[in-house]
Amino acid sequence: MRRRKDPLWARLLLVAGAVLVVSSGGTLVAAQTLIGQAEESITQTDLIGGGGDAARAEGNDIDGAVNLLLVGIDAREGDQDFRADTIIILHIPKTHDQAYLISIPRDWMVEIPPNEEFEFDGSTEKINAAFYYGSRLPGTALEKRGRGTEVLAATLRKHTGIEFNGAAVIDFGGFHSIVHALGGVDMCIAEPAESAHLGIDAKGKLVQGWYNDQVFPPRLEGLPPGSRPLVHEPGCRSMDATRALDYARIRKSLDNGDYGRQQHQQQLIKAIVKKATSSGVLTDLGKLNELVKAAGEAFILDTRGTPVADFFFTLKGVAANDLTLIKTNAGTFNTSAETGAEQLDAESLQMLAAAKDGTLSTFLIEHPQYIANSR
Repeated sequence: MRRRKDPLWARLLLVAGAVLVVSSGGTLVAAQTLIGQAEESITQTDLIGGGGDAARAEGNDIDGAVNLLLVGIDAREGDQDFRADTIIILHIPKTHDQAYLISIPRDWMVEIPPNEEFEFDGSTEKINAAFYYGSRLPGTALEKRGRGTEVLAATLRKHTGIEFNGAAVIDFGGFHSIVHALGGVDMCIAEPAESAHLGIDAKGKLVQGWYNDQVFPPRLEGLPPGSRPLVHEPGCRSMDATRALDYARIRKSLDNGDYGRQQHQQQLIKAIVKKATSSGVLTDLGKLNELVKAAGEAFILDTRGTPVADFFFTLKGVAANDLTLIKTNAGTFNTSAETGAEQLDAESLQMLAAAKDGTLSTFLIEHPQYIANSR
């Protein structure tokens, strides 16, 4: 494990690992100021495997198309083993003027390849288990996250052929800190979404509950008498960190289940990018420093040995408004009757192959149904 002294990367990584930054002069000045002030930022470690920094940097070509693996985990206090709750591929074409977020269904049934080093013989099950099989051995939280991401990356590589140029891991507590540092984000809600974790008490105050999935039907429990579940009603509004993260976690009450949740998670990432690159944040050094601190505590990063500055200058043309949200299976369920797990259809696999080959932009022109509504 090592820590870099580059707070710029911390600010950029608050989009869940996306190396996105506007190219205005004010942004560059603010970034240079932060670089000069900060002592430490994000924890960096080997998340994908492949040897030391020098060996990895030699094979990490970011002059062409770039693919980054973003992993979100819901690590509660006392948890020792984790599954990947959110799996996103951030694809940037070779023009470096656009970025795409591709959510991978966590219920995708796949072959998870064996890993002798991690004492794993391989398995066929839902892809979110890949992270678990890497993280289950004893070790520190950082070591567990590193091993889990490595097995997950190997699984995605096996089924898509994508070689990742970098990776980032964040838990939901980290996302909460970042959104709080931003002062909330603007979100647009398309359909009523009932929370599985938060309620409103008799006085109209927000209260924390817990989701009991050991009963049928599963339900929100632990609320004070007279409380009701929080329902996120349709409309556009500013949301604080607690509400924004809650909204991005909901799937049971959505018409489109996990596909709806994927879209909301992508939407939240885009909202974070937009707020983080707004003039109100970039011109406020106090807020920037708070943001850098939150991001530095939230993320674990692997740049594959490529200097952070190289990422910045190569990808500085990508802005928040150039972040396009992509849905597999065109956002519809393709569930196996035998296993109850999700399968990616032939077109979705073609879409991932296009990300591998750097031709995703062309694929989306021909298949616009894979582009999600960003609101």
